[in-house]
Amino acid sequence: MNSTLKLIYIFAITLTPYVLIAQNKAKPVFENGEAQIVDAFNTPEKWIRHDLFVETEFDSDGDGKLDRMHVDVTRPYQTDTEGLKLPVIYESSPYYAGVAPDVAGVFWDVKHELGDIGPERVHPEVTRLGKRPIISNSQIITWVPRGYIVVHSSSPGTGLSQGAPTVGGDNESLAPKAVIDWLNGRAKGYTEPYGDKEVKAYWSTGKVGMTGTSYNGTIPLAAATTGVDGLKVIIPVAPNTSYYHYYRSNGLVRSPGGYLGEDIDVLYDYIHSGDEAKRALNNKNVRDTEMKNGMDRFTGDYNDFWAGRDYLNDMKPMKAALLMSHGFNDWNVMPEHSYRIYKKAKEIGLETAIYYHQLGHGGPPPIAMMNTWFTHYLHGVENNIERAEHKAFIVREDDDRQQPTAYKDYPNPNSKNVTLYLNAGAPNTGGLALTKTASKTTETLIDNYNFSGVALAKAETSQHRLLYATTKLSKDVHISGVPKITVTLASSKPAANLSVWLVSLPWNEGAGTKITDNIITRGWADPQNYKSITESEPLKPGKFYNITFDLQPDDQIIKAGQQIGVMIFSSDKDYTLHPEPGTELTIDLKKTQLVLPIVGGLKTF
Repeated sequence: MNSTLKLIYIFAITLTPYVLIAQNKAKPVFENGEAQIVDAFNTPEKWIRHDLFVETEFDSDGDGKLDRMHVDVTRPYQTDTEGLKLPVIYESSPYYAGVAPDVAGVFWDVKHELGDIGPERVHPEVTRLGKRPIISNSQIITWVPRGYIVVHSSSPGTGLSQGAPTVGGDNESLAPKAVIDWLNGRAKGYTEPYGDKEVKAYWSTGKVGMTGTSYNGTIPLAAATTGVDGLKVIIPVAPNTSYYHYYRSNGLVRSPGGYLGEDIDVLYDYIHSGDEAKRALNNKNVRDTEMKNGMDRFTGDYNDFWAGRDYLNDMKPMKAALLMSHGFNDWNVMPEHSYRIYKKAKEIGLETAIYYHQLGHGGPPPIAMMNTWFTHYLHGVENNIERAEHKAFIVREDDDRQQPTAYKDYPNPNSKNVTLYLNAGAPNTGGLALTKTASKTTETLIDNYNFSGVALAKAETSQHRLLYATTKLSKDVHISGVPKITVTLASSKPAANLSVWLVSLPWNEGAGTKITDNIITRGWADPQNYKSITESEPLKPGKFYNITFDLQPDDQIIKAGQQIGVMIFSSDKDYTLHPEPGTELTIDLKKTQLVLPIVGGLKTF
């Protein structure tokens, strides 16, 4: 063998093992635009799990040091053994380290007159839970086997994260931004909360997707509003996008469903699981000063405090793609929270889509849908997300939540407003028709919080509500969009609650009753805010005022044979304050109207 051939032979046999190793390296696999489970990554016993503390840009607990966020990481072992870099699925939460106990007096007492605040409530302490290095196991089993790294962090002032919980304050946006900056090499991470030994995210590609439900779904939006580089896509599920819209409604003090008397300071106490030594100062600065002075349970008006906790106001820097998810019958975080952000995201040119189901709180999109979005924006796989013809995916009333129907957009582009008027009928049921009443022009109800909305809707006759219904529908009617109501009313007192339910009649309580059978949507407002939600004034008894407001967004098919009814009443037992019964509301029927967004408009109604 001559010298040249010998060198080639030696080079070949020397290179062969490295070629084989390279060919056997684990890597993500994609089929039909989705990341597949890879056996080499689906090895929980070999996953590398560790934690660290990422330094932020703020000092929200006032100790003179920049706050550090507690972060955990779960990644395939190949990120160490094979130098593999992968994108990150990131979830952040204030709940990971435990919450305050549900004790008597923790919520505000709602049994008092409007314009009052009631007695001081109880402030329970959180007993912190959890151990290092694992903050949470959420998202891991779904995404790590598919070729992602999963990261969690506790939000400021919770768990081992430093700082103060602010419930929507700027630090809750800047905290996840710092974690994303660290994943991109722009912020520092440390092995200990006060140490100086650094941790590098050498295994990260820098591309991050965020998701989570409820508060955990709010934080991805909060992070996205900072415009942080590297956050490519967010999938918020039932996010609270405005704490005003969560705890107030058109100037009215209104509780979230299931939590009568909750307010933003209650939520603060609920999540305050951080350093016990810092809690007293945090309470003084945040809960007992900023919140106490800004939350205004007296008038319910929208002010600078609430504007600073409304993410719609902060969306200009946002550039992450958005897949929004919500339930139309979520009366905790109501469906307007998702729609208002989805609408704005479209207006500013972001890539976006929305998934709505017909159930209650929570409920992420189908895993295949989430997979497609993460695959495209984090792995760069072309799967036609950006060119998709359909932007809205809505689960129909009788369908499985995993099988949404695709539409071009939400509201349905074929939806047109139909205006309906009230015809007299109290204390029984009046008419809801396309023409105005020609007879009696006013009807009166008497407020009494002791009667629930359900009881009032079911009652054949009642002096505590006004109910107006269409004739029986001759064919299905598809409502898609945001119903709007204008009520012209006079009150016997300077203040009153105003509640409106849109219902499907007759009321169904039989076997097989579905969540979509009775309540279509609803809304609440303070007549004192007839000018705007930022300005209220006492009502002059007997004087008529016009107030116009939106009901909650909906997309629902009302079956033929049913009647669409609108119920007007005052105090809503499960949502509003409970003033002494007896306030009278008189409705001017000729100047009150309901606008329904109906697919096909008048032709199909």
